[in-house]
Amino acid sequence: MLNSPSSQLSQKILWQQRLTPYLFLLPALIILLLTVFIPALQAFYLSFTRIEDITLPAEWVGGKNFIRLAKDKVFWQALGNTILYLVCVVPILVFAPLGLAILVNRKLRGINWFRAAYYTPVIISMVVAGIAFRWLYAENGILNQLLKYLRISSEGVEWLTSPKLALFSVMVVTVWKGLGYYMVIYLAGLQSISGDVYEAAAIDGSDGWRKHWDITIPLMRPYLALVAVISAISATKVFEEVYIMTSGGPRNSSNTIVHYLYQQGFSSLYGFNISYACTIGLVLFLIILLLSVLRLVVSRSTGEL
Repeated sequence: MLNSPSSQLSQKILWQQRLTPYLFLLPALIILLLTVFIPALQAFYLSFTRIEDITLPAEWVGGKNFIRLAKDKVFWQALGNTILYLVCVVPILVFAPLGLAILVNRKLRGINWFRAAYYTPVIISMVVAGIAFRWLYAENGILNQLLKYLRISSEGVEWLTSPKLALFSVMVVTVWKGLGYYMVIYLAGLQSISGDVYEAAAIDGSDGWRKHWDITIPLMRPYLALVAVISAISATKVFEEVYIMTSGGPRNSSNTIVHYLYQQGFSSLYGFNISYACTIGLVLFLIILLLSVLRLVVSRSTGEL
């Protein structure tokens, strides 16, 4: 019978089996709820309000923050800098690490030391890297001293104080830090390619560097797409380098969206404008959401990793 004790017991066991995975996930879901989802909803609400005093309730202002954002020249400059950062940094971080991965994907004596050397910048704190490069770019820093010694420039170069060079000088740190990280991703992909494929290609006349064009790059398309989207999202959220090295200057020439958000929400110079910072954060969320959707589309077209 349908309602027999054995049937009820089997249904109970079935429900327990279905419920068990969610019980294991419950602690993580609670933490995500408290630290991610609830704050995100609060930030969304605050973007439609105005807070003049943190001790007073937020005042509902509707879309006034978005109207202000549309007229904010500094925001548009920061957005332009972020897009420029993305356009300049992402292509380098997509293709240069692939070249490094091909170089270290060889069975040579001591090759592990080279892999470790290329990966070392990844484990260095961004704070330490930013301070080190700031010293390197200083007026009397090593780089300017080298230029003077080689008689390339008698006065040195204003790496971090020139509006034309500041942003690009910061980009160097991002590239330097990211090469080893993305190299490891590509290295995992290269080691999954069977050597028989290259041997068959060599018989057909595809040898040397040509084999990488004919074999490696087509087979590495999913990894290329993954690195492209990850590096794009990271470039959109760049903050530490800018904060440590230039603080968005000079004249906002190196300011980015995340750094401008920080200035509005947590800097006394801007009056701790939490509501306006939440509005900027909402725009940043939409940009990252767009890149994430692009990641899913590209993954489906190239094949999942």
